[in-house]
Amino acid sequence: MDKAQIKQDKLNQLAWLMDSYFRIPGTQIRFGLDGLIGLIPGFGDALGAVISSHILTQAAQMGVPKSILLKMAFNIGFDAILGIVPVIGDVSDIVWKANQRNVQLLNDYLNQPEETVIHSRLFVGILGLLVFGLVAFIGLLGFLVIRWLWLSVQ
Repeated sequence: MDKAQIKQDKLNQLAWLMDSYFRIPGTQIRFGLDGLIGLIPGFGDALGAVISSHILTQAAQMGVPKSILLKMAFNIGFDAILGIVPVIGDVSDIVWKANQRNVQLLNDYLNQPEETVIHSRLFVGILGLLVFGLVAFIGLLGFLVIRWLWLSVQ
């Protein structure tokens, strides 16, 4: 095995450990250390995100394009933000599995680079449009509130 394959195998193992290591007895539901770390109040989800960013860093060192890295960062950020919400955050660790998603993105890129880049660029483009739309909506809403206040004073 070459070094890249060894690194890829270690990242697969890390993702499995963080997202699917434990199984709830009598079910097929799996969770990992990320779910347990997330139970620590205050900084558990931040610590989970720091550990998850190792996969992102390794992917960057392997030369993965920025669009895929942005999609990986979104997965980590989404997991961390959901983790802030009590109960929902704990359930999201069972469902979202950001580490396994990110390792799958890396594996897909290594096996089918062109197709994976196209999909990640489309995702980043749509996400950018949504963010732009949200900012424009908030700006318009602020403008309308200020206009309403201005007209109601007169």
